[in-house]
Amino acid sequence: MKVFSRMLEMVMGWADHRYATWYLAGLSFAESSFFPVPPDVMLAPMTLARPRRAWEFALVTTLASVVGGAAGYAIGMFAFDLIEPLLHSAGYWDNYLATRTWFDAWGIWVVFVAGFSPIPYKIFTITAGVLGMVFIPFMLASFIGRGARFFLVAGLMKLGGPKMERILKEYIDRIGWLVVIVVVLGYILLR
Repeated sequence: MKVFSRMLEMVMGWADHRYATWYLAGLSFAESSFFPVPPDVMLAPMTLARPRRAWEFALVTTLASVVGGAAGYAIGMFAFDLIEPLLHSAGYWDNYLATRTWFDAWGIWVVFVAGFSPIPYKIFTITAGVLGMVFIPFMLASFIGRGARFFLVAGLMKLGGPKMERILKEYIDRIGWLVVIVVVLGYILLR
């Protein structure tokens, strides 16, 4: 099934849309507070399609993601009672409890690592709000972690250029299905 290669072509076509940067910002904001799709799936193809704008795309992704992280923090601080039943029904409660344990053990470093890694960042932003983490260090760690990740993605796509685009087009379906399998296995193992 060539699901991911079709999505790649679609997203690369969006790079020419006059609102593409706004779409990227919206996805980046949403992913940090409630949406499951990471902005890398839009950032990488957009950077390949428009390499001259790589740093602009990385900055937009970073800033929107950090603002989305602040929204996740606010959800955790002010509306956790509303989303707690969703965490239980969706099977995320154990993940939430594990995240709390990580915050207790590593503090602010958890935000930085979660911001850089493919771990669902929204769990950490919401948990930081629930725990009442000091806001300025939270935002700083978010900015550094998210910025490092998104500038790295944009830089690799810009550096790789047409060769990276060919490689991505050739292997995107395998990579996509591998990520799906890893996520499903991770979910099963953590449950």
